[in-house]
Amino acid sequence: MSASTTPPPTPARLLSLDALRGFDMCWILGLSTVATQVLNRAFPQHQAVAELATQFTHVKWDGFRFYDLIFPLFLFLAGVSLSIALPRRLARDGRGAAIRHLLARAAILVVLGVIFSGGVKNGWDQIRWLGVLQRIGIASAAAGLLSLFLKTRGLTLAAATLLIGYFLLLRFIPVPDIGAGNFAEGMNLTNHLDSIWLPGRKYDGDHDPEGILSTLPAIATALLGLLTGKWLTSDTAPYRKAVGLIAAGALLLALGWSWHPFFPVIKKIWSSSFVLVAAGWSAILLGTFYFIVDVLGFSRGLAPFLWVGSNPIALYLASGFGFFRTISERLVTTPPPPYDWIPSAMTFLIMLATARWLHQRKIFLKV
Repeated sequence: MSASTTPPPTPARLLSLDALRGFDMCWILGLSTVATQVLNRAFPQHQAVAELATQFTHVKWDGFRFYDLIFPLFLFLAGVSLSIALPRRLARDGRGAAIRHLLARAAILVVLGVIFSGGVKNGWDQIRWLGVLQRIGIASAAAGLLSLFLKTRGLTLAAATLLIGYFLLLRFIPVPDIGAGNFAEGMNLTNHLDSIWLPGRKYDGDHDPEGILSTLPAIATALLGLLTGKWLTSDTAPYRKAVGLIAAGALLLALGWSWHPFFPVIKKIWSSSFVLVAAGWSAILLGTFYFIVDVLGFSRGLAPFLWVGSNPIALYLASGFGFFRTISERLVTTPPPPYDWIPSAMTFLIMLATARWLHQRKIFLKV
């Protein structure tokens, strides 16, 4: 990771991309916890509110909630960013330098991910080799490399091949003592391969939600984001871009849920139907943010999201290492219910203040 004191984003930059990335990161960085605690304390007996609060948690296995969108949305937006930054690097430095940059960035994110998950402090056999940051690095690098050699049609075919191929693998390759086509936890091919081939510590016992085989459809998520970025940087009229994004998102949602009876929407194995549903919502959100921020020019009310979206990885690491929580614990103690949400709110506000401080000083920490 390198620190730079570069000028603010140029007018050509999609502010909506930073805003949506910041919106996404805010939920990871504590907003979901605050929202859940406030809703549960303010309306303890209200069934509808309790149902709303569940949207800030992951489903146990199959299905889809708002919080299941957070990670794939970030990866989708990483693909969008690639479609903007990579052509500039290619034109400036050439293909070889672009390839080296993609591989170096992936390696840095993998190392940071290993450190973030505990590193070697509990022994080499307890290293979590694959995780959130590792998936972002590997999947976005793979999508970027493909984009250096394929045009739009080829990238579309690559994404479709990954999604259909992944389905066929899980549908027809048998798991020992279980058989083929079983998508239940611990009984599918994705989990089985993790239990055999993924070394170190796995997040869910003998398998990992960011495991080996599920990296393939994750690359498709990044590719769909990259294709979206190509649409956003085309010569199409801005209003049509926004409408096209929302329409494409609705189509992806329909395709994803149509696939669900045959290949369930499951985040923990990054099922192909999950990729389409998550990409559908991602495209709808990006189209909406693009229309509000880049077409209408309204960004003042979205300033906190822009702050966070300018330094997402740095804030994620700081939060994961407990930086904001430690400061919060020194400032406030945990009050009794119904005010026990205050420490979480304080932690989130400290994160926002840090993001604002970095943004105002034009400090952008990038990988």
